[in-house]
Amino acid sequence: MDKVYNANTIEDKWYQLWEKAGYFTPKIDKDKKALPAGRQAFSILLPLPNANDPMHMGHALFTIQDIMIRYHRMLGDPTLWLPGADHAGIETQFVFEKHLAKQGKSRFDFDRSTLYKLIWEFVEKNRAINRDQLKKLGFSLDWTRYHYSLEPEIVEKVMETFKKLHQDGLIYRGERIVNFCTKCGTAFSDLEIEYVERKDPLYYIKYGPFILATTRPETKFGDTAVAFHPGDKRYMKYLGQEIEIRGVNGPFKVKVVADEAIDPKFGTGIEKVTPGHDAMDFEIGQRHNLPIKKVINLNGRLNELAGKFAGMKVAEGRKAVFAAMEVLGLIDHVDENYLHNVATCYRCHTTIEPMVIPQWFIKMKPLAKAAIDAVKTGRTKIVPKKRFEKMYFDWLKNIRDWNISRQIVWGPRIPVWYCLNCNGEIKINFINKQSERINDTYRHLKDKYTFEEINAGLQSMMADKEASYQLSDGKCLKCHGTNILQETDTFDTWFLSGQWPLTTLGADFQYFYPTSVLDTLWDILFFWVAKMMILGLYVTGEVPFKVIHLHARVVDKFGQKMSKSKGNVIDPLEITQKYGADALRFALVMGVAPASDICLSEEKIVGMRNFTNKLWNIGRFIRMNMDAYKEQNISLTDFKNIKNTLKTEDKKISKYLDKLTKDVTKSIDNYHFGRAAEDLYTFIWHTLADKHLELVKDRLKNMDKKALVTLIHIYTTSLKLLHPFMPFITEEINQQINLWDSTPLIISPWPEN
Repeated sequence: MDKVYNANTIEDKWYQLWEKAGYFTPKIDKDKKALPAGRQAFSILLPLPNANDPMHMGHALFTIQDIMIRYHRMLGDPTLWLPGADHAGIETQFVFEKHLAKQGKSRFDFDRSTLYKLIWEFVEKNRAINRDQLKKLGFSLDWTRYHYSLEPEIVEKVMETFKKLHQDGLIYRGERIVNFCTKCGTAFSDLEIEYVERKDPLYYIKYGPFILATTRPETKFGDTAVAFHPGDKRYMKYLGQEIEIRGVNGPFKVKVVADEAIDPKFGTGIEKVTPGHDAMDFEIGQRHNLPIKKVINLNGRLNELAGKFAGMKVAEGRKAVFAAMEVLGLIDHVDENYLHNVATCYRCHTTIEPMVIPQWFIKMKPLAKAAIDAVKTGRTKIVPKKRFEKMYFDWLKNIRDWNISRQIVWGPRIPVWYCLNCNGEIKINFINKQSERINDTYRHLKDKYTFEEINAGLQSMMADKEASYQLSDGKCLKCHGTNILQETDTFDTWFLSGQWPLTTLGADFQYFYPTSVLDTLWDILFFWVAKMMILGLYVTGEVPFKVIHLHARVVDKFGQKMSKSKGNVIDPLEITQKYGADALRFALVMGVAPASDICLSEEKIVGMRNFTNKLWNIGRFIRMNMDAYKEQNISLTDFKNIKNTLKTEDKKISKYLDKLTKDVTKSIDNYHFGRAAEDLYTFIWHTLADKHLELVKDRLKNMDKKALVTLIHIYTTSLKLLHPFMPFITEEINQQINLWDSTPLIISPWPEN
């Protein structure tokens, strides 16, 4: 054995050998009765990395899954770890648009089909890189089953689910308020927005007989009511009245309503209600049958309802409206330092504009009950239970309908077609070849463009009212015309990834579904995990996974979230090149409790690199002694023959090893990976290296065969226990030491306890 362990020369070699030998592909016996007693098929689906993303520390945490996979493979279970990649609709298009911006271009320079093709080519260049990076960390994924979310077979199954939901009355198209990013040009779910704390002016304006507070005077053109809390007696005499308000564009009327959503402690206790541009106001409007006035368009500019302010961006319009109100004496006073939370786009950080636009929704209340019952009855267990079960139940019990529409190009389009003969007044946002934006009716467009040009260039389509549609792309079911346009909205990415267990197992679906464990970061419990539960149960009647294991994020040594702006990001590939994959893997799990933050620093990784050196040096020491004993023909089976005649120190460490085997097995079974790693580290470094080796050195010099056989047994068993955590170095040492058995550790049997 070399004097120094060199991870760079060993890790790639072993990964190629494992993959070439087919060890990552499960050996399937469709007759499950043929499995050993108590054993069953074990499967994990890799949480989908974005196809366009380079590896980061979140991906490095797939180590936890690899530990479980390697452990179950050694137990003899048919074990599948299925890899894949997500097209990541909004995120990928956002990254590509930044790429275009560097070239002085934008998405509006291309028709839909061309833009889609360009993004596809952009992603394909990076998708292979992502796979190679996952291999660098030793992840024993079955690459023969790799899937991509835009594969035709997967998209087809997703469409079938949409059709089934529609036929069951669980899909509808409606005008609802959504979180809209005017820069990304798409709606986001409530879970996809970030709130930032800001100081903004709070304007106290004279509003008929009232003075009320608002941060958004520019939206007053969309006001249809004022509201107060029903327990607030100050305004009860106005309830139900229609009040005339003096405005910067002339007088207008609003209704006075009482609603429990109003906070009587905010401002003066009465608020203007703008159902078209505020989520709470929209709900108030629904309860009181208030009209909706849309005064901001999808470009983030005030529209014709704003009169002389039309065309201004929101921030510009806010200042202009305030100035005009001051001139008219409509400003009572301004609080310049009002602290509040503002919704922003999680991708580009643009302030979110609440918009009322037609979108496709799934009715979630009827579907959520099965997902709640599945956890309550134990069909699926959440780990850790106490912290996350309540969070899971609370969200599902208060679940809202799921907006699955996204106004982007990158992704499968919703399979709905509109007949323009039957719905000729459908308004269209059309991007022509000169990037000119046209908002007009189809009847006007068809005088200027051919139907094919319109269909190719269409970016976004909104209907003023519910349009008739069909779920096939043939002729209109009503008039049999062929002038039909497909819905331009694409599916929310989570609608595709939410069906991942249903779309990727193929011919082995019955064998591996439900999957055994879903291991993922706790912060996507609602983005992804709950949606997989809902859709899996809806389509199959069975849960998609038996255990949901939720780990936490990786933070720096000070407990801060890693980010480029803070300069505390640790690149897993750089670390692997510098210290080896085993050191990084062990540092990620060592001493970490379930779902607690994983504090990672380069110092901790260096410490684990030192552990690999210690492990190597123990192996070199044993190998040198084995060479001295060559003529005695040592075999590991000798330990069984001498087990009852061991000396005190040999018996003692054998008992320690038995306990270690039992403890590590129990910890892995119970998802306490940090505890298992800590026990292995303590035993190998302190019990074996610091104590036992010192006790038997003289015996080894005196050619005591029992001492060497016992030492080899203890060490090689430790390597097996450590292999799921540190696969590369354990495999290399095992090959160097275990001269009587050429079986690789990756398929060696797990030590009995």
